Amino acid sequence: MERIVHELRLSETITPFGVGAIVDVLGESLIAPDTSWWNRKYTPEISCDRLLSRLGPGVLRQPPAHAGRAARETAYLLYWRFPAWRFCEQCTKLSQITNRNKGRWVNRCECGGKLVPMRYVATCAKGSHIQDIPWFKWAHRGHSTDVTDSVRFCRAYTELRFTRSSRHGEGLASLNIHCTGCKRTRPLSELVGSESLHRDGIRCNGTQPWQDPTRETACEHKLTAVQRGATGNYISEQHSALDIPEEVPRSAELANKIRSHVYFEKVVADNGGPQAEMVAGWIAEEVGTTATEVLAMASGGNQVEDDTVLDLKDGEWAAFLKKLEHGRDDSGGNFVVDGWSISDESTWPRALTRALTSFGQVRRVREVRALKGFRRHDGDADLIKADLGPDGNRRPIYPAIEMFGEGIFIRFNEETLSEWERTPEVVGRAAILEDRRASIQWASRLPKPEPRFVALHTVAHFLIRRLAFASGYSSASLQERVYAHSDRPDRTAGILIYTAAGDAQGTLGGLVRLGHPDKLLPLLMAALGDADVCSNDPVCIESDRQGSSALNLSACHGCALISETSCETGNRLLDRQLVLGGGSVPGLFDRLLEEVRA
Repeated sequence: MERIVHELRLSETITPFGVGAIVDVLGESLIAPDTSWWNRKYTPEISCDRLLSRLGPGVLRQPPAHAGRAARETAYLLYWRFPAWRFCEQCTKLSQITNRNKGRWVNRCECGGKLVPMRYVATCAKGSHIQDIPWFKWAHRGHSTDVTDSVRFCRAYTELRFTRSSRHGEGLASLNIHCTGCKRTRPLSELVGSESLHRDGIRCNGTQPWQDPTRETACEHKLTAVQRGATGNYISEQHSALDIPEEVPRSAELANKIRSHVYFEKVVADNGGPQAEMVAGWIAEEVGTTATEVLAMASGGNQVEDDTVLDLKDGEWAAFLKKLEHGRDDSGGNFVVDGWSISDESTWPRALTRALTSFGQVRRVREVRALKGFRRHDGDADLIKADLGPDGNRRPIYPAIEMFGEGIFIRFNEETLSEWERTPEVVGRAAILEDRRASIQWASRLPKPEPRFVALHTVAHFLIRRLAFASGYSSASLQERVYAHSDRPDRTAGILIYTAAGDAQGTLGGLVRLGHPDKLLPLLMAALGDADVCSNDPVCIESDRQGSSALNLSACHGCALISETSCETGNRLLDRQLVLGGGSVPGLFDRLLEEVRA
């Protein structure tokens, strides 16, 4: 078959055109197979121990890429044609295979018309499988009175037509699959029900389109007919890590000191007795903590939940704090940050200086992004690994890219933030999102929507929207990374806004120059001023149910939403009220605009 030559950006091979994704290219519908099909000769290995240690055993490899014009031996990325069923625009005939022309396979009908992929495919409800709809079998099934013996036993396998009828309007009822052999016509309106394919006896093969179905791979879950371009057909699971010197969080460093103390075993052995309290006091005095902390550690407390993303962020947060303490950064490498502090004696508004502590101009940062796998139909379905080959369980290959860029880091004041998030009105407002997240099974993969996370996440969106006008980068080019968790041993309160390019050796400095306090603080105040008025107010500011699965409160496209590829949570867990205030809810910056305007 003739090759389809089409260029992709390197970053697009992770998302949205990564392993398992359906891609429309030059009128063709294609799907990317797993990494076991890659030619390893053209897939250089990427080094990022921080990310790989969290993903598990395996290797990070960059998808095949090249620079310049394509030739016969040029590295390329393999895609399969899917769905295999197509119809001719000219004669409306359905076909599942291509034709030969002078010994070469071509994707054209016998009449010379162009073949168009069928718009519907079948996805598995829970197994994340996808397959062609067997159109001949489906066209001759059903429970209507016209399903006679001549229809059931029809053998006119090459006589299907995809027809349109204006008598039934413009919906699916007007689109039909017609068999010229038995004269059966079945509308597509009978295809899209959740139980339609199951009632017709069509079962899941338990495979992906590039795999051969066998008796062992059969899946017990039901199939659902969906449009091949539907968003739910491909839900990727990615992880990214900044290539920074791995720093030990302060809580882990303190825990190591306590556990390595010569008297710690006595505290453990006494198991909460009077001697344990006395010895714990000696240890606490020497290492600079409290006796309660020592006793909690001896009893097995302070265990951190195993979370890949939070584990990565703990190390990054510790590294940023170390950089901010040293001011100007003259070091080399892939992680260069100049630190700036803000004092209470500055001329900036008091409401602003109370909430912020320091800033970082991230002059150079390297990010490695990897695709772990994907799901189909909904976020509850099984995860399909990116490597389905024989080595997929022992040493899988994760598609990965490395990106170099720049950014701005903002650290918030922990005391101010802790005081604000204990306010009953603030707790109640955030509890709305927490309850909804708990009621949606797939939403458990989203961060916990505690007040500090929702507020800092929303501030990051405000700032990205404003930086799109001042930095020279579009909002889709900017990324966020939110460090806001109060239930970790080391409380975090900061945001990183950065840009990175996967097919260039860096960026142009338009963002990092805005990280100086003299430029960043006015931008932050302007961003908050922009968000204070939304074109959808008062509906937006008074709302508590917006966005996907109602996982936003007061946030819409007119004030807070940005490109979904720029957001860690896909434009979810946002609320203007927790930032700017509204009703009885005090916002983190609710007094700032009043002070500026006064």
